[in-house]
Amino acid sequence: MTEKIITSLRESKKARWTALAVVAFTMFCGYFIQDVLSPIKRMLETDLNWTSTDFAIFRFSYGWLTVFAFMLIIGGIILDKLGVRITGILATLIMVLGTGIMYFALISQTLATENWHILFWDMKAQVFIVSIGFSIFCLGVEIAGITVSKVIVKWFKGKELALAMGLEMATARMGTGLALGVMPFVAVSFGFSAPMFLGLILITIGFLAFVLYTFMDKKLDASEFNPVAEVTSDEDKFKLSDIKYILKNKGFWLIALLCVLFYSAVFPFLNYAADLMINKFGVNEKFAGLIPMLLPFGTIILTPFFGNLYDKKGKGATIMIIGSLLLIFVHTIFSIPFLNQPIIAIILVVILGIGFSLVPSAMWPSVPKIIPEKQLGSAYALIFWIQNIGLMFIPLIIGLVLDKYGIIGKTIENGKTVTHYNYTIPMLIFTCLGLLALIFAFMLKAEDKKKGYGLEQPNIKK
Repeated sequence: MTEKIITSLRESKKARWTALAVVAFTMFCGYFIQDVLSPIKRMLETDLNWTSTDFAIFRFSYGWLTVFAFMLIIGGIILDKLGVRITGILATLIMVLGTGIMYFALISQTLATENWHILFWDMKAQVFIVSIGFSIFCLGVEIAGITVSKVIVKWFKGKELALAMGLEMATARMGTGLALGVMPFVAVSFGFSAPMFLGLILITIGFLAFVLYTFMDKKLDASEFNPVAEVTSDEDKFKLSDIKYILKNKGFWLIALLCVLFYSAVFPFLNYAADLMINKFGVNEKFAGLIPMLLPFGTIILTPFFGNLYDKKGKGATIMIIGSLLLIFVHTIFSIPFLNQPIIAIILVVILGIGFSLVPSAMWPSVPKIIPEKQLGSAYALIFWIQNIGLMFIPLIIGLVLDKYGIIGKTIENGKTVTHYNYTIPMLIFTCLGLLALIFAFMLKAEDKKKGYGLEQPNIKK
């Protein structure tokens, strides 16, 4: 009887793909907000008197709670202890709170005119409160990310796992693409706070979507309840002491380091990509986000494609190596000053989109091959925590470098002071990150050959 119920749920394609669609929509909302201010960096500078350093501090706040306060690791422990339902509800509520704070700070006339002394330096009050809101939001979106990863493993392990993760990532990046490509139009037409207002509405809907998923998850757990298994030993339950076994796993460290280096050369690039298009390629401010938008939208097709390839053919470690090579190529060409035609930018972003589809499509489904399922929440949390170190420090470094070495002049346009930048040094920084990612990708392939994780083997069990 139990087997029959299980077959009608977890084995049901309709059930598992519906569950995926619901949680993927929540992540779509989160990724939209994560990059909603990135394509309007110049508007923040001209309308609110932000500098590249102010923008860098805002992006740096990504890890104030997730990294410095270790809240993401705590979130992973909560996930393994309390499950996806409670953790997901808390995470999505935190996202709503953080977005609300950011919107309030952007529309506040008082904050826009004040400077505060924070610890050892002076900071614009608006920049500080927006950063506080962003830090809170990022805590929520990162915990939601590891929760959704565990949700997908729960429904798809031994089945179309990489394809499912690829589709979830593709859906989430559709949010990034819309933020990059459409929000400049919205900001120019309705004001710089309008994109964040749309984000607040969207994340509220995303929260309600995850509430809907909890009912599906509860039904799944009920269908798989086994009274005999419930009275067995606690060996299969997560313990805090399990974290030391994760940290002793060399494969874990290799995939975590590959992750932080690769993502640090992509997401921070997207934070500044619209500004790069304006300053190097001469693209109009209103349309500057359209070229970077090609990257996340390209992954909508390619990430599931490569994930399906990994499911059926394997070669996960090899896929990560190829993706790292493409990353190096793109950033190297971007760093060459005289290659400044828009068509070159379009071609490079498309190639980067291919690389950005290859690595994550193989990397995330490889984690369950290295880490036992009972430790997956904490393992994903630790990887995300390490990743966040790069996602907070690299944008800060890029912003500081731009203000110190990249300013090539200022002009007055429509009565506003506009700063012009040279992006050569930032692109060389991204290239170096790609080189390091490639080294760890080769090391991971060697470790897989030594330990037999099965990274080069298909995910679908026949």
